[in-house]
Amino acid sequence: MIRKTFFSATFALLAASAAFPVASAAAATEPAAVVQHYAEMAHAKFEDSLMTAKALDAAIDALIAQPSEETLKAAREAWIAARVPYQQSEVYRFGNPIVDEWEGKVNAWPLDEGLIDYVDASYGTESDSNALYVANVVANPKLSVNGEEIDASSITPELLRSLHEAGEIEANVATGYHAIEFLLWGQDLNGTDAGAGNRSHTDFDTANCTNGNCDRRAAYLKAASELLISDLEEMVAAWAPEGEAAKAVTADPQAGIRAMLTGMGSLSYGELAGERMKLGLLLHDPEEEHDCFSDNTHASHLNDAIGIASAYTGEYTRADGTKMTGPSLSDLVAAKDAALDAEVKAKLDTTLAAMNAMAERAEGGEAYDQMIGEGNAEGNAIVQAAIDGLIDQTRSIERVIASLDLGAIALEGSDSLDNPDAVFQ
Repeated sequence: MIRKTFFSATFALLAASAAFPVASAAAATEPAAVVQHYAEMAHAKFEDSLMTAKALDAAIDALIAQPSEETLKAAREAWIAARVPYQQSEVYRFGNPIVDEWEGKVNAWPLDEGLIDYVDASYGTESDSNALYVANVVANPKLSVNGEEIDASSITPELLRSLHEAGEIEANVATGYHAIEFLLWGQDLNGTDAGAGNRSHTDFDTANCTNGNCDRRAAYLKAASELLISDLEEMVAAWAPEGEAAKAVTADPQAGIRAMLTGMGSLSYGELAGERMKLGLLLHDPEEEHDCFSDNTHASHLNDAIGIASAYTGEYTRADGTKMTGPSLSDLVAAKDAALDAEVKAKLDTTLAAMNAMAERAEGGEAYDQMIGEGNAEGNAIVQAAIDGLIDQTRSIERVIASLDLGAIALEGSDSLDNPDAVFQ
């Protein structure tokens, strides 16, 4: 099974990332050493993201060359594997503008999938907010964007880049992991019932084509994969020792520590607990899950939580199994307030345990979109426990900010947590 293959790797990463050591007296606690190691971990995470994206690209090549149930399954497995290191890198958002400005190219969501390919009739035929709601690039060699005719006769990376967030509409996601996910799985039409997307391999089979335009669909998939690789190469270079992102975060160690905590706190609270989890739970809406076509959302959330813990402990288990350790925020905090360091690690552990319980439930057969469904009290409680852990660890992150005398840091908020009534207006 796809998820079983994935989780054997994921839980190995979790086990390694959740083993929090007691800081030794000899540990280097200079901020400069901590931010240097933070930059080195970023480089490793993006290198692993690139490596797994290249494996995904190879699997896509095999699918296009010989479409079959087996090659489609292998491409899906490669996509799921590629999500592991990428999601663990998301803690580098928010505090690092270079990452935030880039991130939308690779992980933008949710998306109006009718921009890319055919959709079910239940999707509708138009949207008041998006003229490209059903543009269907795969089926149409000519497109109109803001009154300008676009030649889409050849589906290339350049074309997809030009269409990404076309018309300044964020739902026009033409590139990145989720565009590839949609092409590999198709729409998930199951609502809060069991089942993910179920696209057939024959959608890529030019000799036995289903749903038309199999050659163009394959071309879109390949172009999106090539773009993902080139975008990840950009971020690997940015975090190399002389890269722009690495130099930005290490130039001023105090500012670097602020960036680390901004990323941890903002991902914990506003982004993950709020926008990615609480919003969908409040609305009981499967369209608000992060990996909505593949039913891989639980795993993406788990790996975000592992990444947050990694930024604190200075530990990262690489895709090849090697373990990185080094001077950490934990060391800095323990040197000043050992009780606070123990508190933070305990809360990170609690969150990881809750995420692990959610992932195990999904592995047992109840997907994340089912867990957040209306009337599923037990599933709702499992998700809420993970949200509560994220909120609680954020409070301790705020205490760390105060303890290290870093001044005020604005962490990302979310109406879903701060003003839930606004969600229903």
